[in-house]
Amino acid sequence: MMASPSSLSPTDVPMELHALNRNKLLHSFRDHLSLSSRPLHGFIFLQGGEEQTRHCTDHIELFRQESYFAYLFGVQEPGFYGAIDIASGESMLFAPRLPADYAVWLGEIKPLSHFKERYMVSSVYYTDEISKLLHDQYKGSGKPSLYLLHGLNTDSNNYSKPADFEGIDNFVADLNALHPILTECRVLKSALELSLIQFANDISSEAHVEVMRKTKVGMKEYQLESLFLHHTYMYGGCRHCSYTCICATGDSSAVLHYGHAAAPNDKTLEDGDMALLDMGAEYHFYGSDITCSFPVNGKFTTDQSIVYNAVLRAHDAVISNVRPGVSWVDMHKLAERTILESLKGERLLFGEIDAMVNERLGAVFMPHGLGHLLGIDTHDPGGYLQGAERPKEAGLKSLRTSRQLLEGMVITVEPGCYFIDALLLPAMENTRTSKYFNRDQISRFRGFGGVRIESDVYVTCDGCVNMTKCPREINEIEAVMAGAPWPIIRTSIPSLSTKT
Repeated sequence: MMASPSSLSPTDVPMELHALNRNKLLHSFRDHLSLSSRPLHGFIFLQGGEEQTRHCTDHIELFRQESYFAYLFGVQEPGFYGAIDIASGESMLFAPRLPADYAVWLGEIKPLSHFKERYMVSSVYYTDEISKLLHDQYKGSGKPSLYLLHGLNTDSNNYSKPADFEGIDNFVADLNALHPILTECRVLKSALELSLIQFANDISSEAHVEVMRKTKVGMKEYQLESLFLHHTYMYGGCRHCSYTCICATGDSSAVLHYGHAAAPNDKTLEDGDMALLDMGAEYHFYGSDITCSFPVNGKFTTDQSIVYNAVLRAHDAVISNVRPGVSWVDMHKLAERTILESLKGERLLFGEIDAMVNERLGAVFMPHGLGHLLGIDTHDPGGYLQGAERPKEAGLKSLRTSRQLLEGMVITVEPGCYFIDALLLPAMENTRTSKYFNRDQISRFRGFGGVRIESDVYVTCDGCVNMTKCPREINEIEAVMAGAPWPIIRTSIPSLSTKT
């Protein structure tokens, strides 16, 4: 019998995770109401996601639950609502009342008791009973208060959709209190959440290694994507990816969000190309976000080694310095400085590093932010607290968080070095920055593309743990691509002192 290409299998998903998330929110919300001298009654109330059809057709897209609702209730099915009674702490789900012919086309119509047991809530009713049930449950005077989810996602600039149902006019709706509190709850991960993120990292790391082994000159980029998707689904049960895969080779590796519909991972791999593969699987809503860069022919050239090692030094320097209280802006600047020092050491740049940093020269080579919070969303919310301003300087304005790190955060570390004509050529002509460039040396990197190395780390009480298990050193990558084994060491998650 052939050995399995995977040492992993889907991990159990304890629904206790979502019960703990609800309790965490309830305690924080009660504290908020007490500090605001508001009564401890009313309901936290959220609406889950709805199935969507493809434009005007009857083709139903594969459903994935709205993230805040997934965080609190873990419900996989569409059309649900959820409530938490602030006074009693009881949790309620409201399921859609399905028509009889659902059983013909879509399967068994499950009783409400199924959802109560599966999702570990206090009670389950139908969505057409929401208004009556909440009024019956309410113990205060006057109209019951509903705390609805409405607030800005600072990564997308979109607003969360507050719940709506027939009879909502008979309640007092608050659109301000819930979003910042619930978002902050999502920032710090519990041990159970970390175990799912770790599994997503384990299966994704293993899949990246499998892709490295099978990459050959002459393949198509989408074949690399297909290998990754197959491995994470076949052996990890990951039906969803955390985001659209970026499978960029050659000069396309300098296109930061390559892989979209207008650039669909369809180039042919050419001898001498670098590959930049940014791919991460999602398991029970919780994601991973991993980037590996390597030569498609399995051997680094001198120039590829120069750029790769510059990025690897920045990646390792940041991880070595991550701990509670550290400013993420400072970590970004550390990554920039490290890359600039490496490029200067290889005579691509001239001059004083401090002067380059002050001129924001690092943003020419790394225009994106160093990383972002990770959890149920690839770009998890909470990167900017209410009232916080984004930095305005080049490069820094692309940061998805400017916060100080906290124990329990999961954050990506993803420095990169790219040769993008749209940035490089103006900087080489600018009177303030032109003096730093060794034109003879740097000209050979035009068309090179770029390198990014991305790992997911969680912040501990005195440092961090790298959850990603991919080959990173040049000798490791070349060995793996030549067929050497790369065993994944499963990481146990130590208990966090952070209350969950």
